[in-house]
Amino acid sequence: MPATPHHISKALPIAATIAAVFHEERILLVRRANPPDAGRWGFPGGKIEAGEPIETAAVRELFEETGVRGQPRRVFTAVDAFDRDETGRLHRHFVLIAVLCDWIGGRPVAGDDALEARWFRLDELDDAGLALSLDVAKVARQAADIATAQDNRS
Repeated sequence: MPATPHHISKALPIAATIAAVFHEERILLVRRANPPDAGRWGFPGGKIEAGEPIETAAVRELFEETGVRGQPRRVFTAVDAFDRDETGRLHRHFVLIAVLCDWIGGRPVAGDDALEARWFRLDELDDAGLALSLDVAKVARQAADIATAQDNRS
């Protein structure tokens, strides 16, 4: 059967962004309501809209999911997120582009695609009982290192 645009679009990775906000020695996370990783803690984020710059998407998703306002500082890494069914078959492949954001204002309140939103100390991410999405602790530490290093230079 020849590939149609519908078949092709399902096979291609989907560009999405995540907002890493490190503020007062804590990182902001949301408990995801939808796949991939429903029920797990991760960064606020979502799909990048056509024509939307990565940084703009990050602060938009941050606000939609948490009510927190942020200022994008810089893109600093990218990670894969795979949405698979119970047999392991791939449904969707997301490429999550991480943007370090400065906190401008607001208290985290779950909205849009989030079940919960709250601040975590980095050492809390090592709690075995905390259901984190893949690479969240690693990306959180990268964000903290960059934020701290840049803050120390200021």
